[in-house]
Amino acid sequence: MADTLVAERIDTPTPTSRRTVLVPLLSALPWALVIAALLVVWSRGGVPGPDLARFSVYWVLALVLPGTLVHRALRGSRGNLPEDLGYGAATGLLLEIIAWALAAATGQQSLLRWWPLPVLVAFAAVPGLRRHWRVGDRRPLPLAWHWGMGVALLTVLAWGYIQWRMVPLPPVYGGYYQDVLYHLGLVQELTRAMPFELPHVAGEQLRYHYLSDAHIASGSMITGISPAVVLLRLWLVPVIGTAVLLAAGLARDLSGTVWAGPVAALAAFTGTTVTLGSPVGASGEMPLSYASPSQTYALVPLLLLAGLVVDVARGRSLGAAWPLVPVLGLVCAGAKSSALPPLIAGLGLTVVVFWWRRRQVPRPALVALACLVAAMALGFRLFAGGGAGTLRVQALALLHFIAPYAETLGTGDGIWPSAPLPPGINDGGVLGWLLAFAVVAWWVLGQAPRWAGMGLLVDGGHRADPAVWLLAGTVLAGAGATWVFQHPSISQIYFWMGVIPVGVVLTTWSLAQARAPWPVLVVTAVAGALAGLATAGTVVGFAVPRISRPGTPTTSTVEGWLRVLGLSAARYVLFVVVAAALAVGVAALWRRRVPSPVPAGRRRAAAIALAGVTAAMLGASAAVVVGGTVRSVLTEPVPATGPQPYALTADEMRAALWLDDNAADDDVVATNVHCRPVRTTPHCDARAFWVTGLGGHRAVVESWAYTDEVVAAHGVENLGYARQNFPDQALLALNDGVFSRPTRADLDRLRIEHGVRWLFADSRAGAVSAELAGLAQVRLVAGPVTVYELNRQ
Repeated sequence: MADTLVAERIDTPTPTSRRTVLVPLLSALPWALVIAALLVVWSRGGVPGPDLARFSVYWVLALVLPGTLVHRALRGSRGNLPEDLGYGAATGLLLEIIAWALAAATGQQSLLRWWPLPVLVAFAAVPGLRRHWRVGDRRPLPLAWHWGMGVALLTVLAWGYIQWRMVPLPPVYGGYYQDVLYHLGLVQELTRAMPFELPHVAGEQLRYHYLSDAHIASGSMITGISPAVVLLRLWLVPVIGTAVLLAAGLARDLSGTVWAGPVAALAAFTGTTVTLGSPVGASGEMPLSYASPSQTYALVPLLLLAGLVVDVARGRSLGAAWPLVPVLGLVCAGAKSSALPPLIAGLGLTVVVFWWRRRQVPRPALVALACLVAAMALGFRLFAGGGAGTLRVQALALLHFIAPYAETLGTGDGIWPSAPLPPGINDGGVLGWLLAFAVVAWWVLGQAPRWAGMGLLVDGGHRADPAVWLLAGTVLAGAGATWVFQHPSISQIYFWMGVIPVGVVLTTWSLAQARAPWPVLVVTAVAGALAGLATAGTVVGFAVPRISRPGTPTTSTVEGWLRVLGLSAARYVLFVVVAAALAVGVAALWRRRVPSPVPAGRRRAAAIALAGVTAAMLGASAAVVVGGTVRSVLTEPVPATGPQPYALTADEMRAALWLDDNAADDDVVATNVHCRPVRTTPHCDARAFWVTGLGGHRAVVESWAYTDEVVAAHGVENLGYARQNFPDQALLALNDGVFSRPTRADLDRLRIEHGVRWLFADSRAGAVSAELAGLAQVRLVAGPVTVYELNRQ
């Protein structure tokens, strides 16, 4: 109704009034504030002004503008500029991946920056396409929606800022999380032509879901900005902002209410598990990850695809947008291998349910399912690593990473137990099963804001809507895969992280369908937020005592953790009871003031109570992250003190950056750096990755922990994959020998057989012979690092 009224006021010729002038200005203000804040935090993050300008122009002209034109042509305008631009940015990211793939396949990366030009020319020259330069069939959104989305985007921006402000740009003294450096090496590799190699072990085929790195590489190539700056600073927030707009649009489409968009956007991306001060938690509490670009990037194609699949499931025609289904499916598979399977499972469930109910095959949904299954199969062939065998079936394997089990029954399970269940459960007898059940039940309670929307399946009217089955099936599949599969690095949690926004959209939809009076939702959400803040201890002087853990990690007991879980559950029950009572009480008071057309009764009271509890859960979920983020932004970061065993020196980083600037693009490097810390020792942690990441070039052998063969060897000799030996010991001996015992013959072998042109020698990694300077030209000395160049005969 508000949208209609605003549209009528805009479309009906009336004398200019103060309101008609102020509404557009006030609607644009939150978006201006978001853009200004983004530029400020980028600047505070050490990004130079020219880089800010280039990256901003890149996002507008090379992603948002062509993507918006194409999306309007395929799917039509959404009737308002912000959503058009959000969906356009998502489509632009898809088009960019296609352009990047063509450029990499043909070796024409220099032309990549011009890929938007044909699109813009076509939409300017073809008469039938020119109308897509404007918002079509205008349906403006109310002022509150714009400000709600502004709050959600500013919160996401603040979250991104606190992630990267403790990660300085190189060169500095300090360390980076190993996966960030690994991704930086992939970004550098994806600026080259196909076929791609694993840069850390040159010559090995790159098999990984690397399309997030391809986006970062494209941004670097198009703008000329250093890959490190794009990865560590620039790419994150715009991509998350795009996902926020997609989730908000999906929630508005499904619920038919405007307010659902900002609520879903805030709760989906800045919400966390509701633990109410319990010491029991689990990884994957949010869908976002600074250290996993693949997880964060995959949310954009996944949510764009989910919107398409919703329409297909409901029997609506996609028309010219049908090709987006398989293409987005393949991009999801190439961005994160865990992104697509839950959606396929949800769509499969929908097809089966409605075939059973109607005794008629829903053909469009079946075609979409076939497209996505084919995309997943092709994606597995193109992107999945050969060490995929490390993802295997073990029910409840997530318990290995949750304290109550890991510190008690799980201590004797070994590094990689091969059994249908974690061995400690059966070993613990009745107590073992009771603890496992209690931990799983607590996880389900904590994740309630993500699955509460499944209550729509109880309502007969919504049970007939295929979209409800689709989203519910997707969420259930994500949770099921998380608890059924086992991975040595808890990567099964990404199945759940990927469906969190889908679950929150479903929950927000259910909240809208409850049609509770707005004071009920506002009061209970605020109460839930206060409870979340109080139990998290975010606000000084406003806190509820947290539940203490039972002893230390080495002294805790099963009985102690069961008491803790019991106290946690009791606190949660109290939270639910208070929220329900508050909702019913506020509804009764509101009914006295504003008569409701909906008749009162026990069923209506139960619906109000459920809506109040759901709103309180969403409030508590979002408040913990929002409050912590605000507090972190207002607090100066505390510099690291004491020894930092994984820190690199500024000279080491400077030497790697020098190599990136001075070596030819396809030059190969040999280095004696393999491990964290830098010193190479037997069975060391072979995840250095900084020579290839910062140095920007392939290495004969740098770090091998993430190679297919090594990952598949996880558990051999009771060692994790990161501490396994390099499989090709002869190659490693040749590589390391040129630093400790160099000979002309060995150097020639590296040059001729492996294309080595540079030697990167770090005395902190191992001994470097003085004779090497007589066999290769010294090009740089920086602290412990000496860079040599081989004769290019």
